[in-house]
Amino acid sequence: MDYIYDGSFEGLLTAIFEAYYRKQHPDRILPGRNHQRDIFSEVEEISTDFEKFERVYNSIRTKISHESLIKLYYTYLSELPDAGTMIHEYLRLGFKVGRKIDFYLSDDRVLQVENVSRKVSGERHRMLGLLRFHCLKSGVFYGPIEPDFNIAALLAPHFAERLPDQNWVIHDVKRCIGVFYNTTDNQWMVSDFDTNQYNLMKEDSVYQELWKQFFASIAIKNRINPKLQKQHMPIRYWRYLVEKG
Repeated sequence: MDYIYDGSFEGLLTAIFEAYYRKQHPDRILPGRNHQRDIFSEVEEISTDFEKFERVYNSIRTKISHESLIKLYYTYLSELPDAGTMIHEYLRLGFKVGRKIDFYLSDDRVLQVENVSRKVSGERHRMLGLLRFHCLKSGVFYGPIEPDFNIAALLAPHFAERLPDQNWVIHDVKRCIGVFYNTTDNQWMVSDFDTNQYNLMKEDSVYQELWKQFFASIAIKNRINPKLQKQHMPIRYWRYLVEKG
C-alpha cells in the first residue's frame, strides 16, 4: 500500500497520523510528484489536516525530542523519493523507545535519518558562507542559489539577524522559490519566485570587481590548493560566486 500526500511537511505528518490510527503499515509514503501508479499497489490519497499534523508534531517533540523533530524536518527537506517512508519508519520506532532513540544508531531506520539530516545540515552550513548577494535596481539585495537540498528557508534566520536593515531575497533557482525579507515588519516568508524580469543595477558590477580584487590580493600563491578548495567549496556552487567569475 502507498500513502500519497501533497508534498508538504504538514501533509507528511498527516499521513503518518492516519497510518497510526488506521493501524496500517504502508509500504511507502510518497509526495504526489514522486508517485507512479502500478497495478500491484493499493493507493490511499491523504488530505492534509492541520489538526492531525499538530498532534504528530507535538508528539514527536514531547515523546521523543526536539532534536529528533529537527532531524526529521531536515530529512524531509532532502526531497529524497523515500524520505517520507524513512521518517515513518523512524517514528514507528521512536514512539516505542522515546528519547532513547539516539542510542539506536545500529538500527537502519535511525541511521538513515541521521545520515540524511546530517547532509542537509552540512549543506546549510556551507551555503551560509557561499551565498553572495547582488544589489538590484530596486535596492533589494538578491542572492541566487542552487542547492542539492531544499534549504533556502533554513538560511533565512541567519541573514535576518545579520542583515536586519536591508530588504533581501534568497532565490532557489532550481526550485523557483524565494525567501523574502523586508525591513517594514522584520519578517521573512517563503513563496514561489521567478526572476526573469530582474536586472542587476550597473553599480553592482563595480562592487563585484572590488570583491574579486580583494579575493585575489589576500590569496597566498604558495598556499593555493585547488583540491582542498574543491572539497570545501564544491564546483557545483561556483556558478554564483563572484570571486570565481
